[in-house]
Amino acid sequence: MTMNTPNKRKKQQRQAALRLVILLAILICVNMLASRFHYGADLTHEKRFTLSKSTKKLLENMKDVAVVDIYLTGKLPAGFQHLKDAAGERLQSFRGYAGSHIVFKFVDPVEGKTGKDKEAVYKQLMEKNIFPINLKAQGDDNYSEKIIVPYALVQYNGKEIPVRLIENAPGMSPLELLNYSETTLEYKFATAIHNALVADRPRIAYLTGNGEPLGINTLDALTTIDHFYHLDTVDLNPLIYLSSAYDAVIIDKPATAFDDKAKFKIDQYVMRGGHVLWMLDMVNANLDSFRTSEQFIAMDKGLNLDDILFSYGVRVNTDLIEDMVCNQLPSPVDASGQVSGGLSNWIYFPVITPTSKHPIVNNMNAVMCQFANSIDTVAEGSIKKTILLESSKYSRVTPSPARVSLTMMKYVPQPEMFNKPYKPVAVLLEGKFKSAFQNRLSPGTLRMLRDSLINRPFVQGCKDDNSMIVVSDGDVMLNDYTASSGPMPLGYWHYTKDMFANKIFLLNCLEYLTDHSGLLEARSKELKLRLLDAGRAKKEKTEWQIINVGVPIILVLIFASAYIFFRKRRYEVKG
Repeated sequence: MTMNTPNKRKKQQRQAALRLVILLAILICVNMLASRFHYGADLTHEKRFTLSKSTKKLLENMKDVAVVDIYLTGKLPAGFQHLKDAAGERLQSFRGYAGSHIVFKFVDPVEGKTGKDKEAVYKQLMEKNIFPINLKAQGDDNYSEKIIVPYALVQYNGKEIPVRLIENAPGMSPLELLNYSETTLEYKFATAIHNALVADRPRIAYLTGNGEPLGINTLDALTTIDHFYHLDTVDLNPLIYLSSAYDAVIIDKPATAFDDKAKFKIDQYVMRGGHVLWMLDMVNANLDSFRTSEQFIAMDKGLNLDDILFSYGVRVNTDLIEDMVCNQLPSPVDASGQVSGGLSNWIYFPVITPTSKHPIVNNMNAVMCQFANSIDTVAEGSIKKTILLESSKYSRVTPSPARVSLTMMKYVPQPEMFNKPYKPVAVLLEGKFKSAFQNRLSPGTLRMLRDSLINRPFVQGCKDDNSMIVVSDGDVMLNDYTASSGPMPLGYWHYTKDMFANKIFLLNCLEYLTDHSGLLEARSKELKLRLLDAGRAKKEKTEWQIINVGVPIILVLIFASAYIFFRKRRYEVKG
């Protein structure tokens, strides 16, 4: 029996070693499978970790490797650290569908560099449209500044696409801004990969010839559009036809009437699959009218577009929307009739917060309007109408001709008088449009179009589904400017120093009209911000530290003591 004891021990040791080897092999295999196949269950209410269908399709069809360098790294404040982690998690979820075609890493571009070397690196980054920012942080006991680079660089298909990780949305608190930035990560990364695949950018035409603004007021809008698209400024009148080479055209705030020739060119462009972004003011009203007087009469411009718009499914009315939810202007008089230097609400400048869940406007900040008109949709069953923007619950309309006076600001609006709520200001039209010139052309004209040298016969209707967007305010696309500051960013209102989402709305409209990949759906994801009570958190800091650190230790000690007690008692009973 004594001789068998060493053999028994050796056998037990071999079995233990074998079990250990098997366990290690299982762990290695599980880790290899986990790195290869990434699956998870999204239990969040808003499905924050679930990718949109269009993103999944894009990732599954990737042929080459996309390398993503994330420059937001190093020692960061808690909010930016969370954004950094969210960027890594989002790209990890991309790997679940793209596999090894997505490679990402966190890179500190100035690690180990000092002085002039850092400046040279920052200059190289700025040449790639990657701009470092100086992050200022005020703590309880100290103040610090740190240069961070809140960008990622996507390298794919021989192209480099910069991705800004932090949004620029004045009016949001820092936590809200970081949360909003997290919601857009999927859209930004997916769009960067998609743009790297596209051989050529879509072509956009900004039409002129009917008094459309072109100058300092359109500087930011046209510069921004030109950054994402091939943009041409096209005079419509001398053209024989409007080329279908343009993926979309913009008609912004025309001042003079369209003749039948101009409308025919636009109509046939639409019938051949072209997209139009209409941004129209049907009433002649603007702030410049107050330069010589404190009041003016808003009159119908007579643009002669009612028939063509009606055939597509809408009517832009010759009226003015008055809304209690509005922007502000310097008040010329106070309640006593004296000159005042403050700001007062100006009911003709509606501030519209989107309520629609359509990807163009979902999860988007408010849009600023100036002298907007109302839109009626026409009962046309074949055309789908989606209201993108509408006035608030406390709004009404005034038909033209209408007297507009600055002295109206001294009267307090009465809510019961604003009883025409939810007037559409922007409408998306989708379907197979019918020509506004159907049954209006003579046989001779039809024969001439068919047999002419340009060989462009009349098209009575769209062969495939098409889309256009009608906005009843041309000022949505115009930026403000002052003699001292010059042109300002689109959507910035210098009187209140508020930044509105006009630029985002413009770009979303164009993207929806020109890009049919469906990636805009990813941008409409909404994450709810669940904030802690900062005052209570600071007051109860020590208490919760004790609970979070002490209670687990106490529970472990209680469990260990109980285990030892019952084990000891068990063997004592046996003895």
